[in-house]
Amino acid sequence: MKTLQQAWQRARRRRVVITLSLGLPWAAAATALALRVAGFDIACVIATVALLVTAGVAITRARRLDRRWLQRQLDGSGASEDSADLLFADETALNPLQRRQRAHVLATLERAVPELRPRWPRAAIALCVIGGGATALLALGWPHAGPSPVAVPATQALPTTAGPLRLQSTRLRIEAPAYTGQPARTQNALDAKVAADSRLSWSVRFDRAPRTAWLQFHDGRRLPLREHEGQWQAQDVARTPVLYRIVSEPALADARLHRLDVVADRAPTVRVIDPPSSLVLGTPGQRQWTLRFEASDDHGVAARATLSITTTEGSGENITFARRSVALTGTGEPTARRFAHTLDLAALGAQPGNDVIAQLEVRDNHAPAPQIGRSNSVILRLPSTEAVRGAELEGRIKKTLPAYFRSQRQIIIDAEALIRERRRLAADGFMTRSDAIGVDQRILRMRYGQFLGEESEGAPKAPPTSDLPTSDVPAADTHDDDHAHDHDTQAGADDDHGHDHGGAAAVPQAPPVFGSATDVLSEYGHTHDHAEAATLLDPQTRATLKAALDQMWSSEGELRQGRPEQALPHAYKALGFIKQVQQAERIYLARVGPELPPIDEGRRLGGDRAGLASRALPLTARTPPDPVVVEAWQRLGDGDQTPDLDALAAWQQRNSAFLPDALDLAAAIEQLRIEPGCDACRQRLRAQLWRAVQRPLPQVTRRNAADAMGQRYLDALEAQQ
Repeated sequence: MKTLQQAWQRARRRRVVITLSLGLPWAAAATALALRVAGFDIACVIATVALLVTAGVAITRARRLDRRWLQRQLDGSGASEDSADLLFADETALNPLQRRQRAHVLATLERAVPELRPRWPRAAIALCVIGGGATALLALGWPHAGPSPVAVPATQALPTTAGPLRLQSTRLRIEAPAYTGQPARTQNALDAKVAADSRLSWSVRFDRAPRTAWLQFHDGRRLPLREHEGQWQAQDVARTPVLYRIVSEPALADARLHRLDVVADRAPTVRVIDPPSSLVLGTPGQRQWTLRFEASDDHGVAARATLSITTTEGSGENITFARRSVALTGTGEPTARRFAHTLDLAALGAQPGNDVIAQLEVRDNHAPAPQIGRSNSVILRLPSTEAVRGAELEGRIKKTLPAYFRSQRQIIIDAEALIRERRRLAADGFMTRSDAIGVDQRILRMRYGQFLGEESEGAPKAPPTSDLPTSDVPAADTHDDDHAHDHDTQAGADDDHGHDHGGAAAVPQAPPVFGSATDVLSEYGHTHDHAEAATLLDPQTRATLKAALDQMWSSEGELRQGRPEQALPHAYKALGFIKQVQQAERIYLARVGPELPPIDEGRRLGGDRAGLASRALPLTARTPPDPVVVEAWQRLGDGDQTPDLDALAAWQQRNSAFLPDALDLAAAIEQLRIEPGCDACRQRLRAQLWRAVQRPLPQVTRRNAADAMGQRYLDALEAQQ
């Protein structure tokens, strides 16, 4: 079966080669005709289309040699004994006799496979090659049609010689700088977009030799064309975008403008891949730091880059710097290279409390001097020994005092998540989670309440005595039976933080224990008896904090009753008040900063204004629009007037850096100069000037005149004065 498959594939390849042999000569002939009649660009299009059509026909004809064709060929040759259909049938569906016949046919084909390749149509191929080649040779070698000196009398040849010149052919060769990696190209069109510093070579042919010819640029520069073997040639280096046209004596019949855009080489850009942020906080005992960068450029980045590493040591004003550089080799394509390096912090001498700053510097292939691109600086901040010890102490305190309080924002997030999951939760589970969030809200309320001198809640209270009325004893919160936290129980023991509120018999206090929540709050707590002395906040801030506590109370009540939807508005209001308190704290602390110098009493009430100047800011006069542009725009609106194109061109040259598209405006000016009576050219130039002219600022609208009632009101005001 494998031998048969190979013979089948050879037949298909033979069909493809035959089709290409028949079609390619005619494709070459069509290309030659297009090159002769329409030019190089159209010829390229025709050649591409012809090749695609020929290849498509060849593939289609090869696909026609399918399985049915193979069966017919095998049955026709007699090698399959009219049983070729058994070769491609499902073997499991055949009966024993068919299987035996199939095995016999396969054995026969393995010994001798018939020739399946189609024969070479030698006559047809020879005819196509001869016909296509002859057509191409005639199209390329046939002389151009010209006036016959015998048919035209000498008296009639003078007007033809005295007429305008015409271009027979144009060619522009572009040689990009070597660093771009672009090959040299030649085109017939005189409009082009080239890389900066490209060498340009023009070659034009006229229908007859002019006396002189040159390239006229829109900025006034001239580049002469010199004749060489019938071709008028010129060379230049592209540095700035320009408009130009071919000028000759006698004049050309078609003096249209051509645009030459120059693309400047961009500097390379460097992107930091790892680490993802510019500031990285190191971990205690960190020894290495991995850096990865990606550098890209339009024409390629150099394979070598420099990694600058700066290590800082010290704090405050006593900071020292140590700089070093490491050479890196990039990987990947030249236009997008990747650089990676792992820093050994021990080798750099980085100690705890130091900063390690890294920045990658790459260069592109620009000549003669490469352009430099730098990445953003990334900083690794190693924690100091004091910070590590503080973190360890904080961890120990957290082990003694459980997780203290949740934030108001987290309570809002939990409530919103509970609302979204309501349909998937059972009623009891929903109520339990809502009640738990309410407990968190209560704990947070108690935390902020301490700043206002409020009592804590939820702890067992001592029985009332004759010294303290029953009504003065804070009642325990009945909703805190199942959700009270350990720190609440500790904080509530000994009558709310261990403060004495006037009880009859004081229970003997045990000595303070380090890390105990009760003893910490007792030692460093605030005064409950006087709310005004319990905090350093100003009255306005205390009022805002009190409003936040009221909203937390409402939010807690709704959450404890299983209504998180009604609790969210109160929770959001509480969060807003907390943010105001935070801002107020910042403003309040900033008031004690500067100390003003003492006032010189000797100068008071003296009337001495020496050295004083007006504090009024001077108004900068707005630069009025150039009258040349305004006048040209107005003249172009009138069909009979013509603007001063020379003055307009000079203004365009002076302000080319600020115009949206300076070349379009220059092209419109030159086109109107060539065709003064063209209305479409006038409108085009007017539209370009409207984009370039400075817009006037909107004026203040005058108030409408007062009516009879308003005038009486104004007269009454004047009478009172």
